[in-house]
Amino acid sequence: MRVLTRVTIATLAAIAAAASFAYPDKPVSVVVPFAAGGPTDVVARSLSQVLGAQLKGSFVVENVGGAGGTIGAGKVARAAGDGYTLLFHHIGMSTAPSLYRKLDFKPTEDLIPIGAVVDVPMTLIAKPQMGAANAKDLIAYIKANKDKINLANAGIGSASHLCGLLLQSAMKTEVTTVPFQGTGPAMTALLGGQVDLMCDQTTNTTGQIKGGKVKAYAVTSKGKLANFPELPTLGAELPGFEVGVWHVLYAPKNTPADVVKKLEAGLQAAIKDPGFVTKMKELGAEIMPVEKQNSAGAKAHLAGEIAKWAPIIQAAKIYAD
Repeated sequence: MRVLTRVTIATLAAIAAAASFAYPDKPVSVVVPFAAGGPTDVVARSLSQVLGAQLKGSFVVENVGGAGGTIGAGKVARAAGDGYTLLFHHIGMSTAPSLYRKLDFKPTEDLIPIGAVVDVPMTLIAKPQMGAANAKDLIAYIKANKDKINLANAGIGSASHLCGLLLQSAMKTEVTTVPFQGTGPAMTALLGGQVDLMCDQTTNTTGQIKGGKVKAYAVTSKGKLANFPELPTLGAELPGFEVGVWHVLYAPKNTPADVVKKLEAGLQAAIKDPGFVTKMKELGAEIMPVEKQNSAGAKAHLAGEIAKWAPIIQAAKIYAD
């Protein structure tokens, strides 16, 4: 019988440790639970590129859309916890528990937040033919014509849907909402004048606003945006109104602690990458605070957002199966 010496045991331990920190030694799938080309997809592709450079690996975006992001999120929640299947999701992760009656995963139990990345403000935009001169006039027009107004969104649970819910709650006025299967179709309908309004992320609206293809009325951030200094905050007309679309990178719950730590360190470095920072500024996205760029901070943020949105969704009485 062979007896392992201390040297042999130490060597095996060293080999095991080296193997663990060789991660990633094959392509990593970053699941985006929305269609390609959408706002979250744009951020995810930029992040995956710099994250791959930081960790010397290949991070490839995989679009798994449907059901407000819950199909893609559920896929990652059920994936092997080996670090090779990750999820990049937005604010919808915090609203899914309240919106969906049959959610097949638990955001706070089945996934490990690696860190929060960016917070994307939103813009209230309208079809080119909209006559209201400013945000104040637009709100007055909506209230006076609530039965004629159509508010587009990218589907139940999407960021544009959530912003629309909050907008109606703040105005104390309900309008007809028109859900589309993705941000692209919703924007196409708005550009064509088939719908009147949409509230969506700057990552999706910046090009359309700067190109003069839609009418922009306000931003949903607490303060004005550098990209759109001429636009007032929606909170100036609807006190307390503020919403941003924060994004977090997740791993399945059984992912080894050393892999989580390596991803966490790589993510923090990627977020500081000058090219990534510049790209996010161009899109109007704001880097999340440092204290939320780690697993513990992102976890606390998610829990707080779940608590924030639950009463809003319950009051609106909007649920999905």
